[in-house]
Amino acid sequence: MSIYENDYQRNQGKDAAQQREGHVARTIERQTAKLPSDAFLWAAGVAMIGSLAFQVLGPKPRRAMMFRRTESRAPLASFIGQWVPTLLIFGLYNKIVKVAGSDRYSR
Repeated sequence: MSIYENDYQRNQGKDAAQQREGHVARTIERQTAKLPSDAFLWAAGVAMIGSLAFQVLGPKPRRAMMFRRTESRAPLASFIGQWVPTLLIFGLYNKIVKVAGSDRYSR
């Protein structure tokens, strides 16, 4: 182990205790911790199903000259589908806040 690794391990507890979150971050963490963790997972699942439904049942593309497509099958399906990773990241943030939030140092 190098000198830098020893210093890092020795000072890790001190630095963590000295770091304080701002008022806005603490407020967001308190509100986020109230939500159940699986709510974000369910919301992502609903977004996946909704995206699939709009893709399958959405309006068919119009044909122009020479049988070329002029618009995509369902732009709303893409919009809804892009929320899936965002919701999963929100769920991950929620879990991290519950496990290792800043409130454990302020109490």
